[in-house]
Amino acid sequence: MTFSELNLNAELIKALPADITTPTLVQQQAIPAILHDADVLALANTGSGKTLAFGLPILQMIEAKKSDIQAVIIAPTRELARQTTQVLQPIAARLHIKTAALFGGIDLAIQAEQITQHPQLIIATPGRLLALCQEKAINLSQVKHLVLDEADRLLDMGFWKDIQSLITVIPMQRQTLCFSATLSDDLTNQVRNVLTSPVEIKTHNSNSVVDGINEQLYLVNKGSKTQALISILKQHSDKQALIFINAKDGADTIAKKLAKAGINVKTLHGNKDQASRESTLNEFKQNSVQVLVATDLLARGIHIDALHVVINFDLPENPAVYVHRIGRTARSGKTGLALSLVCHAETEILQAIRDLTQNTMPLETLEHFPVTDIPSIGEKKRAPKDKQANRRSAKKQSIKDFQSKTERNHSNHSRSK
Repeated sequence: MTFSELNLNAELIKALPADITTPTLVQQQAIPAILHDADVLALANTGSGKTLAFGLPILQMIEAKKSDIQAVIIAPTRELARQTTQVLQPIAARLHIKTAALFGGIDLAIQAEQITQHPQLIIATPGRLLALCQEKAINLSQVKHLVLDEADRLLDMGFWKDIQSLITVIPMQRQTLCFSATLSDDLTNQVRNVLTSPVEIKTHNSNSVVDGINEQLYLVNKGSKTQALISILKQHSDKQALIFINAKDGADTIAKKLAKAGINVKTLHGNKDQASRESTLNEFKQNSVQVLVATDLLARGIHIDALHVVINFDLPENPAVYVHRIGRTARSGKTGLALSLVCHAETEILQAIRDLTQNTMPLETLEHFPVTDIPSIGEKKRAPKDKQANRRSAKKQSIKDFQSKTERNHSNHSRSK
């Protein structure tokens, strides 16, 4: 199938990058439905081309001669909003459509200035877009198309209240498109309230992992994880690796140990300012950084060409995040390797991931790293504390106070002898 068979006009097809010649499965299914002005709920794997699946038909439907904001794309993170802009802005420019990217980390006044340039397409994070609405710096009354990208992440990160507030300033007569790689019952219930008779698109089984990913999971001692990680990275020293960790401070700690081992490494997490985050991500994309240690800021939607290795230093507490993390590799039909270091304390999380993905995900042992930790059996090591007894003990001042009445009588009787 070709893009022209999807009823995209010749001018738009001509504006596509030279390496994009054949529509992906999600594009084949979503583009005709969107061009027919239907609401869409699409479940599509990471790396399947969903940005163009909603972006191309929206660009075709935008009227370049009008100066109003006609379409809004909402993404959960700055990184994803910025990447979506990088994908769509060059195409939009060739069609004489103006775009604006609105997200945190940049002065609100600077982004308000972008609005004065009369963009027809806005790509934004929910918090920043809502702040601009509250400042009356932006007018969304002419919006005809609303996209909720990575909709499940918008829900997980607590943005749904912001989404509901934004919907009140966008016309009810609009087209709403929800795209996500995973689909929970909670998300399904929420999006039903913002969609009208949606066309449902599924290019894979719900919450499944991309076929091209080779998953390998290793059981290691909790205290051995860092050395195991260093060993694995040295085995794959000819390839870039993205390492996911749950805590921001943990990312910095691990990066220092990797650097000490001679590994070219940088970190990316929420405590970094926007300029630093953008600079680090660009360095990694340009292959000038071998290893990037990141929190789940990079788990969603971020595309890195030919990234071969993804490593979970920690398993994510939310099973769906696992699917998104390892989806940073094996994108656009390529293959990739996803490694996870699992300690005994994470076995319950692992089982939740197995249940979600319907994969067996067997645990293997890692050579030179024998497992000596003893798994917890879930029993309490000591009886619950008697708080009243603790308070009584705190009031006792001499050894007599700690003796029972019988012990005190015996002691007095002994002294009387």
